[in-house]
Amino acid sequence: MKNKEIKLLLSAPRGFCAGVERAIEIVKQSIKKYGAPVYVRHEIVHNKHVVDNLKAIGAIFVEELEEIKDKTRPVIFSAHGVPKSVPIEANSYNMEYIDATCPLVSKVHREAENLHKAGYHIILIGHNNHPEVIGTMGQLPRDTIDLIQDEHDVELYELDNNKKIAYVTQTTLSVDDTKNIIKALKKKFPQIKEPFKEDICYATTNRQSAVKNIAKQCDMFFVLGSRNSSNSVRLVEVAEQTGCRHAELIHSESVIPFEKIQNCKTIGVSSGASAPEVLVEDFINRLKVKFKIKIEEVEIIKENIVFKVPAKLN
Repeated sequence: MKNKEIKLLLSAPRGFCAGVERAIEIVKQSIKKYGAPVYVRHEIVHNKHVVDNLKAIGAIFVEELEEIKDKTRPVIFSAHGVPKSVPIEANSYNMEYIDATCPLVSKVHREAENLHKAGYHIILIGHNNHPEVIGTMGQLPRDTIDLIQDEHDVELYELDNNKKIAYVTQTTLSVDDTKNIIKALKKKFPQIKEPFKEDICYATTNRQSAVKNIAKQCDMFFVLGSRNSSNSVRLVEVAEQTGCRHAELIHSESVIPFEKIQNCKTIGVSSGASAPEVLVEDFINRLKVKFKIKIEEVEIIKENIVFKVPAKLN
C-alpha cells in the first residue's frame, strides 16, 4: 500500500468561517472574563472536536436554559441564532447572556422582521429542525412564516391570494438546490419579493464553489465535518452532484475506507465551516501512513472577513 502514490487535491477555502471563529472566541473570552463555568445553549458550532475543547476549559453545554443549575452564571447563545423567546426567558431568570449568533444569520433575522412589518408573509427556505431555521422562524409570530424544504413543498404550498409574499433562506444551504427552489417559487408566485442580497453566506458559497472546482477530477471526495453540520453535509452532496462518483463525510466516528482509497489515483479533501484545520491535518497524516500522498492545494478565492466579538467582552 505504502508504495501507492495518490494525488490529493486540497480544496480552498475550507474549514472555519468568520462566524464560527467569532463564536468560539466569544466562549473563550467569556470564560476569561467571567471565569468557569459559562453555559452555552446548544452546541456553539456543530463540531465535536470544538465542543470538547471548550468543555475542557469550562464551557457547559445545555439544550435549554431551564437545565442550567446555577443561573447566576452567564449563558452564550450559539452561532446558529435563537428564537426571540430565548433572550426573554434569560431575562426572566435574570441571567446575563452573550449572543454569539453569526452576523450573517442576524441579517436574515432582521430581513424577516422588516418584511413582516411591511406586511409580507414570509417563506423560509431551509431544513426542518435545524437550529438556524428554529431561530429564524422564532423571530416572527407563528402564522406569518412558513418553511419550504424542496420543490415538492413549493408545489403543495397554498397562499391566501390577498397576501404579499417574500422569501428568505437558511445561510448554509446548497447553492444549486436553493436556486431550483427559488425558481419554482418565482414561477408559482411571480410577485414574490426576494432578498436584496442572497442569504446563503459567503463561506457556504465559497466552500461549495471550491469543491465544484475539483470534484470532477477526483475518484473519491472527503469532507471533514459533523453529521449535524448542514454546510458539511451539503459539501458532500455538491461533490457528488458535480461529478465525483463517491463522496463521503468524515466525522468523529468515521472509519477511513483505506481499501477504497487504494484504488484511487486522485482524491479530494475539504472541510465544513465548523471543522478545525487540525482535523484535516490528522486525516491527511493517517493517509500518509498507508500511501505516498502528493498534496496540491487548489484555492479559488482568498477570504479575509473577520467579525468582532461583542464590545462587553473586550
